[in-house]
Amino acid sequence: MDEYTKTADTIIVGSGPGGATVARELSRSDKKVLILEWGDFSPLRGTFRQGARTLLWPGRSLLLTSQMLALVRGITTGGSTVHYYATSFPVPYAMLEDYGINVRKEVQELREELPVAPLKDEMVGPMSQRIMNSAQSLGYTWEKLDKIMYQDVWDKQYPFGHYGDPHRVKWTARMFVEESLENGARIINGAQAQKILFEGRKAVGVEFKKDGQMHTAYAKDIIISAGGIGSPVILRKSGLKKAGYRFFFDPLIGVRGTVKRMYVPKCEIPMTAGIHLADDGYMMTDMAHPFATTALFAAGAFRFRKAFSRPHTVQIMVKAKDELGGRLTDTGGVRKSLDTKDKKRLEHGYQRARKVLEKAGAHGIYRTQYIAAHPGGTVKVGEMLDSNLKTELDHLYVCDCSVIPEAWGMPPTTTIIALGKRLAKHLSG
Repeated sequence: MDEYTKTADTIIVGSGPGGATVARELSRSDKKVLILEWGDFSPLRGTFRQGARTLLWPGRSLLLTSQMLALVRGITTGGSTVHYYATSFPVPYAMLEDYGINVRKEVQELREELPVAPLKDEMVGPMSQRIMNSAQSLGYTWEKLDKIMYQDVWDKQYPFGHYGDPHRVKWTARMFVEESLENGARIINGAQAQKILFEGRKAVGVEFKKDGQMHTAYAKDIIISAGGIGSPVILRKSGLKKAGYRFFFDPLIGVRGTVKRMYVPKCEIPMTAGIHLADDGYMMTDMAHPFATTALFAAGAFRFRKAFSRPHTVQIMVKAKDELGGRLTDTGGVRKSLDTKDKKRLEHGYQRARKVLEKAGAHGIYRTQYIAAHPGGTVKVGEMLDSNLKTELDHLYVCDCSVIPEAWGMPPTTTIIALGKRLAKHLSG
């Protein structure tokens, strides 16, 4: 028998925070779990080359809209958490509870299990501190943000893990995958899910491609956790044609300047502190980048002379809550444009961020091109899913950013982990 056709209790497609959490929780209950992951499981080295392969591969992890707005997603074990900034943002309890989903208990559990806390003072870098001081002097309630980091492991000699963290300071979904494997789960890497297999209205398996060959795997329950782009594409191929419409993708810009008398070390931690201006529809936070990313963004804004000024660059990220809209193509192409309201929010944020940087002593201030992160709302609860994240078809569930029913403009990692915990409880009875 082909090893891939061995039956399992649960097949999970994708190993980001949703899929990894469900795998970890079910494997703790002695469930036979099989994870299908398109990306690799290579040890994280933290190099730009490895990061580019898992985050910046055109047509795979790097997608472009008709406005040339870049949307990135991590294709590797652990998903985008391998590249995220390990920040834990508040869960939109009221929004979820309007749809019959209460995750307050699950959030409490994860806060007890994971190292969620603001950074210790000694971990606050000079850029973050300078921006925070400047914003507070202008009257903003600019405060430290919760991070999901093992702060006792941190050392100032460690560069921040933008391209993957070999020192394991920041929590990633890989850690939950590793725990799942220790509990008896299996993972098949390089497995690109093609479609769900059904018997009548019941999901029974997954067809996937690996090394150019088609394979099938079977299980009682199927969980699609391939992300805001990947999950709707798989569902469409499986006959659920409503997936992939009217979604959000959290557009953002960087506002940058130069402070020549300041040196930003490689250990500077992005998103150390910031502010959420909910009434204005955006948030602002400090944003340190490594050399290569700094150079790419500077070139994209035609500020070529700024490409090599990373040690003296101060940056604020402005991330907006965008309007639902657009569609995905059947192959995952993004057909969504920033509308007037989206651009107005980002422009408003740019003007504020500029004043904060000027107060911080920055010169040569400019804004980067638009980019997008956290695509979601493509398989919404209330439209395609019930409050248990189940589709209209039996034994088929979705758990990732795609399930979030409304845009709220915040990084969703903590929310997705909580949803994963809740789904695992439902599946294990």
